[in-house]
Amino acid sequence: MKLLRLKITDPAGFRSLPYGFEHHFRTEWSLEDELAQPDGFAPFVCAGPNGSGKSNLLEALAAIFFQLEILRVRRSFLPEVLQNSDQDFSPVAFELEYLIRIPAEYRGPNSPEWAKVGVWKNPGESVRFQWENQSDFDTDVYEVFKGGHADILLPQYVLGYSSGENEILSLPFFKMRFVQFDEYWTALAKQLPYPGRPDARLAYLDSGFSQAILLCNLLFQDETTLQPFREDVGIEALKEFRILIRRSIPLTRQQAEAFTAGDYVQPGYTQDGYFADNAAINLDPETGDYRLKLLHGLEGDERTSIIEKLKRCATLHFNDEATDTLILDYWVNERTKDAFRDNFDDSALSLFQALQVLLTLNLYSVSDALKSDLYTSTSHYVGETVPTLASDQRIMRFKFVRFTKQGAARQMMLKELSDGEHQLLHSLGLCLLFRDTNSLFLLDEPETHFNPDWRANFISRLRQCLPGKGEFAQEMLITTHTPFLISDSKPEKVLVFAKDKSSGEVSISHPPYNTLGASINKITMNTFGKRETIGGHAQALLEALRARFEQGGQDKEALITEIHQQLGDSVEKVLLIKAILDGDQPSNGEAQS
Repeated sequence: MKLLRLKITDPAGFRSLPYGFEHHFRTEWSLEDELAQPDGFAPFVCAGPNGSGKSNLLEALAAIFFQLEILRVRRSFLPEVLQNSDQDFSPVAFELEYLIRIPAEYRGPNSPEWAKVGVWKNPGESVRFQWENQSDFDTDVYEVFKGGHADILLPQYVLGYSSGENEILSLPFFKMRFVQFDEYWTALAKQLPYPGRPDARLAYLDSGFSQAILLCNLLFQDETTLQPFREDVGIEALKEFRILIRRSIPLTRQQAEAFTAGDYVQPGYTQDGYFADNAAINLDPETGDYRLKLLHGLEGDERTSIIEKLKRCATLHFNDEATDTLILDYWVNERTKDAFRDNFDDSALSLFQALQVLLTLNLYSVSDALKSDLYTSTSHYVGETVPTLASDQRIMRFKFVRFTKQGAARQMMLKELSDGEHQLLHSLGLCLLFRDTNSLFLLDEPETHFNPDWRANFISRLRQCLPGKGEFAQEMLITTHTPFLISDSKPEKVLVFAKDKSSGEVSISHPPYNTLGASINKITMNTFGKRETIGGHAQALLEALRARFEQGGQDKEALITEIHQQLGDSVEKVLLIKAILDGDQPSNGEAQS
């Protein structure tokens, strides 16, 4: 995927992006060069002061693809509150253009690789999109849309990740996460088939998915692919882990009515009682308590069901009758990995999507009223309204994830890693999982906990994980305050944000110098407006020493000795000492005049 242009035509603007905001991600000439001479994967690096609108650009893209996704999933399932055609999502008006690589089966021998797609929306209307260069392809556009193959004009996935407490990016993704939950919940209620993976393509993969991301990569990827994990974090081999899955949850009578009309068959000598119209509901005839067999749609077919696949890969599995919890233990060796490959299509992504379904079931406690409010919300604080479950109340969770690590005398648990190690494994692991897809990555400050060496190498690591070759082409936007990411990017891939203090208007420009290979000092001064190379407290000490020299009456050698004693080496220190050595010390009278 290659973004071309975004324009906000919403009269109210979108967040800090005003009405009329427009950005061209690529010029016609830079696009021609990029297509003619591919230089591997290179993300857009969004830099600028705090609050300058960087995250708002990412959220605008996520919000637009959320609206497109709402149209796409209607043919399978959509919660009732989102089916209202009068619902006008923000931004209510926009224009977006991008290129998407068309699969080979839809291309003729003379067809280009890339489709140009235009997306637009006017206030009060539904979002629309158009295949602008369809005439260049040997494809009947009407047949493509009629057959539901318009999916080829959309990114396969839109993936969001934010490392901190900033929830600006997360709102469209949170909504889609609940759509995914409701998709399965409705399949249970209406006894519909469920494919075993989310239909929606938007995924916000926050820290709650970290263990799943790491496990999938360690189980499937080869040694070469896992090189960043080995070299940076020192992880050697996954040894064991446990998955716990609650099989059923209690329901109130009112909740149960959504699943069954109430035709209950009393238990006999050879069978339990059951509801004739929905086998997912149980009733205890003695207490009158209802229970929902939450895994009913994921069990059954021994060949295709998620639960049966996980059982076949387990070293040991059993059911805890007291809590009705399925416990699966995995002692990891090559045979374990082979079992996962055999059962999950030799695909780390296939396993991850199965785990994603199970992890999404942890939203079961959210009320319908809260979900309805969330679907129509424009608040940045949706995460605070979603209840956080105690571990034993979750439907699915991991335990005892243990691995060997370089320099560690014993096996380590995932929770023992530092914040920076978690963040690196998460962000790179996310890229590895989706490397064989044409997807859009929206990463909000993914390197905040990295040490300087990891920051300096982050772009290189991303290029390792996403080679940008073959049939797959990813697009990525990263917000950052790290000069190292800019130093590893060409100026056309660096977006410098600025916000006018009086009007609040956001603007984007490219650096007026060659950023690729530029020094950190130059980038810090020219892009972030920070001329000093030392901290604020040290700068204050240096200025106090300078003031004493300028006041006169100071012995030069003694003052220079004091400077050496108080301050470490820096450009500022060298310049001050040079000024003392070269300058004539003013007299007290001169200093006071």
